[in-house]
Amino acid sequence: MLQARVLGRPAEDNALWVTADRGQGQTRLLLDCGAGTLDSVPFTEVQATDHLLFSHLHMDHVGGFDDFFRVTFDRPGLNQVWGPPGTARILGHRFQGFWWNHAPDLRGSWTVHDVTEHEIRSFRFEAHEAFAVAHDAGIRPHDGVILSTPDVTVQAVPLEHHGRTLGFVLREPDRVTVNPAALAALGVRAGPWLAALKGGAAGPLDVNGTLHDAATLRSTLLRQEAGDSLAYFTDFVLTPGEHTRLAVALRGVQTLYAEAQYAPEDTALAERHQHTTVTQVAALAHAAAVKHLTLLHLSRRYRPDRWPELLGAARETFPAATFPDGWLPR
Repeated sequence: MLQARVLGRPAEDNALWVTADRGQGQTRLLLDCGAGTLDSVPFTEVQATDHLLFSHLHMDHVGGFDDFFRVTFDRPGLNQVWGPPGTARILGHRFQGFWWNHAPDLRGSWTVHDVTEHEIRSFRFEAHEAFAVAHDAGIRPHDGVILSTPDVTVQAVPLEHHGRTLGFVLREPDRVTVNPAALAALGVRAGPWLAALKGGAAGPLDVNGTLHDAATLRSTLLRQEAGDSLAYFTDFVLTPGEHTRLAVALRGVQTLYAEAQYAPEDTALAERHQHTTVTQVAALAHAAAVKHLTLLHLSRRYRPDRWPELLGAARETFPAATFPDGWLPR
């Protein structure tokens, strides 16, 4: 399942911490890294982050990177960062913003991926070189999915915010489950044979000492369910054309985590700064038929006593809208 938690406080920098867990392993993803967003994440969890994905490199989305880098810079294995074009150039400067007096003894290797609409260009930085060289690590095409692990796939969705930013759609693979009623009706005990059946066993299958046809068992006992899914969209403008395009991109997504920068009466201000209003995002969630909408990245222009009003405005269009846990006073 996908376990997601909004990091940071309302009207301050936010990020999204996601753990994809299918029971046999985990993939940990950090989406953006604003200032102070890692304060509530245990040190060991930060160290175990598999992928850092930036929507874009504005200060309020990258301000906490030094905190992240401090505990991961020399982590063995492959450290991976993803973002829009220019990410490698900007992070290259961040990497070199320190005095690496013990560089030859370091082991960390970092790959930064610049994601365009159809290609990924990668650059590798080595700690033992004091991160001084951006090694060309190749270019590969993509069809939207930029990252795939046994636990989750990540699709990049281009957004507009005074230039290109990235939204991310995360999907867990479909689940194969056992129908317990059908298992009981068959009168057999669960056992290792079920794992073999899920794994695609064919022909006769030994079920506790009795042979059964695997294809018949599969059609009788197994059912396929859609895995969890979520999307993270922040810092983007919602023109009518973008609304239509993004509603299609979000089809089938269960939970949308999206910015809610402005109140409905400040639509002109939202357009000028290429952000959204709470009602625009609620309308997008409704058009995309997502199940849940979590609002984040509130503007500092609104005092806390207005936050319930902003949430209420979103709920008029999309009743399943919420703020992250703990954002509203009890």
